[in-house]
Amino acid sequence: MFRRNSGGATDETAQDSSGAQSPDGPADARQPRSQAEAVKGRPTPKRSEAERKRRQPITGSRPQSGPRTPEDKARARAERARKYEAANRGESWALNPKDRGAARGLARDYIDSKRRISEYFMYIIVLLLIAAFAGGSAGQKFVSPMILVLAVLLLIESQLVKAALRRLLNDRMPGEPMRGLTLYAMMRALQIRKLRVPAPRVRPGGDF
Repeated sequence: MFRRNSGGATDETAQDSSGAQSPDGPADARQPRSQAEAVKGRPTPKRSEAERKRRQPITGSRPQSGPRTPEDKARARAERARKYEAANRGESWALNPKDRGAARGLARDYIDSKRRISEYFMYIIVLLLIAAFAGGSAGQKFVSPMILVLAVLLLIESQLVKAALRRLLNDRMPGEPMRGLTLYAMMRALQIRKLRVPAPRVRPGGDF
């Protein structure tokens, strides 16, 4: 009888001590949080989960509802053609930022109003390259000084263009800055006339 009582007491005592030790569950289910989890306030994700998040596809900032249809492509081509034609006419809304402004328009008109050596620069370079390859060593000896002479002529022309643009701005647009205008004018002067965008508004020898 004493054994049963002691056994029951033992069982009850074990249950009480077990319940006192783990009010929320078994003792082995409770594990202390690491220092990193305590600082972040959330558990550290598993490596597989972190890699899965890193491997998500990169999406563009512009959402796409679906594949482009032929009608969408045709509309895009028509819009590009319309903008190119407007830019070629010199409409400000269609121009690139580097071409906008009254000072840039004045520089274009000044460059287009005269025939210059720089206008034929591309043709001369092509001829010199042909001579260098076709003429062998003798052609290369001829081409090198010609390229040097051409570079000197372009440098002189750029200084003349700079002085002329400065006078034009002082007369027609007082206070307009000259920054970047000479380089812009010379880049247009180096382009073939038929390929210039916007298209020339002034013919060679014309007034502007």
